[in-house]
Amino acid sequence: MKYLVLFVLLLAGAQFYAQATISGYIYDEKNNPISGANIFLKGTYDGTISTAEGKFLFTTEVKGKQTLQVSYMSYETKLIITDVQQMQELKILLREDVATLGAVTLNAGTFEAGDKARTSVLKPLDIVTTAGAAGDIVAALQTLPGTQTVGESGRLFVRGGESGETQTFIDGIRVAQPYGASAQNIPTRGRFSPFLFSGMSFSTGGYSAEYGEALSGVLLMDTKNEVEQNQTEISLMSVGLGLGHSFKGKNSSLSINTAYVNLEPYQLVVPQRLNWNKAFQSFSGETVYRKHFEKGLFKAYAAFDASTFDFNREDVNQEASQRIKLNNQNLYFNTSYKSFWSNNWQYFSGLSYGLSSNSIFPDFVSVKNQEHALHFKSKINRRFSNRFKIMAGGELFYTQFDEQFQEQGFKLNSGFTSTVVGLYSEAAVYFSKKFATQIGLRFQYDALLNESNLSPRVSLAYKSGEHAQFSMAYGLFSQAPKQDYLKHSKSLSSERAAHYILNYQYAHNHRTLRVEGYYKHYQDLIRFENEKEVYFSNISNKGQGYAGGLDVFWRDGKSFKNTEYWVSYSFIDTERLYRDFPLKATPSFVAQHTASVVMKYWVQDWRSQLGFSHTFHSGRPFNNPNDSSFMNGKTKSYHSSGFNWAYLLSEQKILYFSVSNLLGVKNIFGYEYADTPSGNGIYNRKAITPTADRFFFIGFFWTISEDKKSNQLDKL
Repeated sequence: MKYLVLFVLLLAGAQFYAQATISGYIYDEKNNPISGANIFLKGTYDGTISTAEGKFLFTTEVKGKQTLQVSYMSYETKLIITDVQQMQELKILLREDVATLGAVTLNAGTFEAGDKARTSVLKPLDIVTTAGAAGDIVAALQTLPGTQTVGESGRLFVRGGESGETQTFIDGIRVAQPYGASAQNIPTRGRFSPFLFSGMSFSTGGYSAEYGEALSGVLLMDTKNEVEQNQTEISLMSVGLGLGHSFKGKNSSLSINTAYVNLEPYQLVVPQRLNWNKAFQSFSGETVYRKHFEKGLFKAYAAFDASTFDFNREDVNQEASQRIKLNNQNLYFNTSYKSFWSNNWQYFSGLSYGLSSNSIFPDFVSVKNQEHALHFKSKINRRFSNRFKIMAGGELFYTQFDEQFQEQGFKLNSGFTSTVVGLYSEAAVYFSKKFATQIGLRFQYDALLNESNLSPRVSLAYKSGEHAQFSMAYGLFSQAPKQDYLKHSKSLSSERAAHYILNYQYAHNHRTLRVEGYYKHYQDLIRFENEKEVYFSNISNKGQGYAGGLDVFWRDGKSFKNTEYWVSYSFIDTERLYRDFPLKATPSFVAQHTASVVMKYWVQDWRSQLGFSHTFHSGRPFNNPNDSSFMNGKTKSYHSSGFNWAYLLSEQKILYFSVSNLLGVKNIFGYEYADTPSGNGIYNRKAITPTADRFFFIGFFWTISEDKKSNQLDKL
């Protein structure tokens, strides 16, 4: 019996001896104890929770090298791999998880809209429900600070830059021809319907090294990754018809959107300043195909539009009117593939092709041009941790442009072929939830210009409070001269700009305040001696300039019931010595002060959404040859109020009405002066004005879907 007792005691002792004690303390980066942290050995049930003093202690029977895991909400998980006998009196430091909500974001110079944006000052709905924008993406963006309202153009002008200095990308791939047809101060629109897009990022400066050939800004638009259900959307409008349909499969989907626009019936009702021979007409279509794989997503996007118009306009240089006719066809196609690999690797590649063909006939002149534009891009991303990410890639831009000019027996053929290769890399480092930096470098070689350059990009962000942060950005940017110059001269170099940005943003409780100051220094801008950049001009890169200013944005969705509004203001001081300017001066498209107010109000009893907007800018400069001073004239201030009303006839049927320039203000964009003085020595002039003071729109929108609830309110 005594041997049995001795055996049991020895067995119990051996069992006791096999246990190991694991102990220590858990602290944060400020050396404060963390209470409630979860500590355990992976692959076992052995573990505990830290006390109020951050202390933990437990025993285990496992032996040898093991993995001790320590985790706590909003902190990075810690893994300690060592022998269990050495897991005693550990002092474990947990760092804040920078991927959690409330972490600092790198946002200097950028407005984001979309469900995936970590910090949005806009919603996807805002892009297309802004009163006065008439569903045009570009017109809605013109209510943001940093943009100029140039009514005779309709394009994006950003912080003192011309419209061609802002590039558009769809799913990361460039769109070479983002605007519709235009001629002789007839404003254009963006080519793309908001129907197919899920989010946007609009950068007014300081953007990533990933984006080249953009001197002032970039507009990034992402198509939807999937559709929720099969549905059909029918649009009956005062200016045309629209039809869209979405097909949803198991792992794929297809969206199609078509539209026909004819302004002739509208112009018979609403008086026009122009004498139209043929009102604007267009037919357009877009489609997106998506295919989901186990670890990837393939998307193909295609858009086509054909448009034409014909009108007579008064010419300040002759008594008879000048007839202008334009035909335009445009095709854009892109594909992209995004794949998610193991170990946090991500791969992206994409290809786009754009074809634009124009035939312009001003009086006895014939101008025909065609552009083929190709963009290929490939990049990889690696997230080593929530604190360190790196991206690298390369791309190719190929452009072939040909133009034929003919006037009374004189013929001129011009054009160019351009190949640009870009390589870029960028790293984002999150030192904590409060401080982060992004550093990038871009190399680019232009075969046509026979030049290469390096462009560094740096941005920093510091979270100064729970809901506030400061950001700053610096970068060098370059862009090849536009077609009008390259088709006549190949001995040019890229135009360049340096951006300096300081940003403050406060966001809390559905309210956002954003204040941003910036300075841009331009060099190597295009200059020429003649009034127009014709083939005999002495074109060079001897231009320079600067732009500096302050942008303010305030959004409030909390103070008033069922109401959201935003207010934006921009001040800019800019001068350029470029084109045929004899001295440095402010360009004619720049207004020193710009302000916008946008409001949206839901009236439950009326089943209606009401929208209101007002845009103001101070007078724009123009050159009066009757004055000895250059660019000394100023137009009167610009005012335009917009109103819209969306009324739900039923859950899937909407009646919509909108009007631009509600008060009918007689706006003037500038003046055209005669080439030679009259008999009394005075240069005559003609005001550049809108084709009509107001634009009215009425539409009926009907959605047919499986859930019998969806409607098109978010697209109006």
